[in-house]
Amino acid sequence: MRIVFMGTPDFAVPTLNALVEAGHDIVAAYTQPPSRSGRGKQERHSPVHARAQELGTEVRHPSSLKNEEAQADFAALEADVAVVAAYGLLLPQPILDAPTHGCLNVHGSLLPRWRGAAPIHRAVQAGDEETGITIMQMEAGLDTGPMLLKGAVPIGRKTTGELHDELAAMGARLMVEALARLDDLAPEMQDNALATYAPKIAKVEAKLDFSKPAEVLEREVRAFAPFPGSWFLLDGERVKLLLAEVTEGAGEAGTVLDDRLTIACGEGALCPLTLQRAGKPAMSAEDFLRGNPVPSGMRLT
Repeated sequence: MRIVFMGTPDFAVPTLNALVEAGHDIVAAYTQPPSRSGRGKQERHSPVHARAQELGTEVRHPSSLKNEEAQADFAALEADVAVVAAYGLLLPQPILDAPTHGCLNVHGSLLPRWRGAAPIHRAVQAGDEETGITIMQMEAGLDTGPMLLKGAVPIGRKTTGELHDELAAMGARLMVEALARLDDLAPEMQDNALATYAPKIAKVEAKLDFSKPAEVLEREVRAFAPFPGSWFLLDGERVKLLLAEVTEGAGEAGTVLDDRLTIACGEGALCPLTLQRAGKPAMSAEDFLRGNPVPSGMRLT
């Protein structure tokens, strides 16, 4: 099939690779415009941009698809279908209508649960037992389109980072399957009454509030690992907590209860397992405490 691929972050790259490996013709890759970062404000391409260049695929990165010129350029590709995976721009109706089979999206949740920008984070944060991938026919609403295929995975004690990689691989497999079965799949409408919204993660959310129950904080730690990373202040320095477990303990919220850095919470206690100081690699709590002893009774904020 003639495919326009539309994606930006690492999550989208396995789908692009799978489409190429399946023998499809990627006529163009659309991605977010390059950003500038680091010393000298060097131009930085998205992961999809970089991979498409390696594949010899034409890369387009318009800042908007709302103008008639951008829409005409898209339609001129005469694609059979557009495959979308975490692209980052809203697709206006002329874009949705241009390919023969419309636009298919790889979404990182079991729709209609967790529509929106951060479905993996929010599923972990909420304590869902499972999450997954939905291959969806796109329409003008936010992740409201008919569902074509689904795949589920248990969450357990996985972090968002671990689920991200697992779901990216699953999404690639399911998209290839959906395209192979496109004429036979029966679209299933979403039940809007069951819909939940997954807003983008704000960095302010990642500061640990030890007045919350330890079970809630443990989920937040996994939900925000590796990005943006839950954190607390230790002697005025921000320390990321990337993995923790709930344990027994009681005391004033935020108080260190023992030499293992067990922290009292609103209910129960949290035992850190993996921490990271600014500019340093992540390390086990044991290694962290070897170089940064924290006395029992200290109050963390």
